[in-house]
Amino acid sequence: MRILAFDTATRATAVALADGREAVELCDEPLPGVRPGHATCLMPLINQTMSTAAVGWERIDRIAVGLGPGTFTGLRIGVATAKALARATGIPVVGVSTLQSLALSVTLVATPIRSDVVVPVIDARRGEVYGAAWEPSRVGESPLLAPRALAPDALVAAVRGLGSSPVAVGDGAIAFREILESGGIAVPGDDDAVHRVRAISHCRLAPRLPVSDPDTLAPDYQRLPDAKPRSSNEHAQRHEH
Repeated sequence: MRILAFDTATRATAVALADGREAVELCDEPLPGVRPGHATCLMPLINQTMSTAAVGWERIDRIAVGLGPGTFTGLRIGVATAKALARATGIPVVGVSTLQSLALSVTLVATPIRSDVVVPVIDARRGEVYGAAWEPSRVGESPLLAPRALAPDALVAAVRGLGSSPVAVGDGAIAFREILESGGIAVPGDDDAVHRVRAISHCRLAPRLPVSDPDTLAPDYQRLPDAKPRSSNEHAQRHEH
């Protein structure tokens, strides 16, 4: 099965195309302090990936998109792009948990990480993280800890007892390293590739996931946006003053 996958849940824009034997993988990761370029980078990266693989749309069997959780703007861009491509091409689309994909990335690194529990962690801002937990050999199955938004110390408490040597990966693990490590969760070095969301992991998960209706495909936000629309009452009160 030839799968085109992409993820915009974090600051990076990750794209991959794989058919089980060969893969092409590209990623745009902005420098610290630079705004993410999902809106301007995603389609060019998709086109470049397909050009490098010498594959046209007629040869794509499935589109896989990261559903998050992650940044609200990034998720909207990624999911909207997947829906538009699915409608335009007729290619089936599947949604992939970005946390699950991040957990699977642990098995793709050159030097495998020794752990009985992998804890993918994405920085949710406002002092919180998006976290979950899987057994490394069963990332494609049900999680030990379902994805959720919570404080780092609450994540430590939730992971306690799931295994004897938990390892956290992802930008949230880097951001809250001190809290996680003090709670007995190991965190690889900041520059370790295991902290990156990789679209190639989406490609590996996608074949076993159910196809979604493009009209109902939706991001997994896990919490309300930072900026919420005003209610009609709030709007009226504002104008009264």
